[in-house]
Amino acid sequence: MARILIIDDAVAVRELLEQMLRLTGHDVVVAANGKEGLDQLRLQPAELVITDLFMPEKEGLETIRELRRDFPNIGIIAMSGEPGMPSLLGIAKRFGALKTIEKPFDRNEMMAAVQEVLQRKT
Repeated sequence: MARILIIDDAVAVRELLEQMLRLTGHDVVVAANGKEGLDQLRLQPAELVITDLFMPEKEGLETIRELRRDFPNIGIIAMSGEPGMPSLLGIAKRFGALKTIEKPFDRNEMMAAVQEVLQRKT
């Protein structure tokens, strides 16, 4: 299975995604913000990053831009539950996210997005 990095400042979201993905056999790493996530990727690459857009230290759009620049072949899923998010999720796609998801997300929707992005990369 794939190595997946989850970047989100909300502990509950990180834990939920980590549990969902581990149960399906993925190797999961978590980070609380974009800076921490990028640092982890430089140490150990992943096939997929699931990132929130609103975080301290380094927010999601900036993180996506750096991911695309430094890891051009990585799969990216952007997610957000903030007001005004549909337009921000659209910007995330233009910056390089392959899929976008609104929070709160449905488990099946997230798992389908993960599978789709991983299949695009192979």
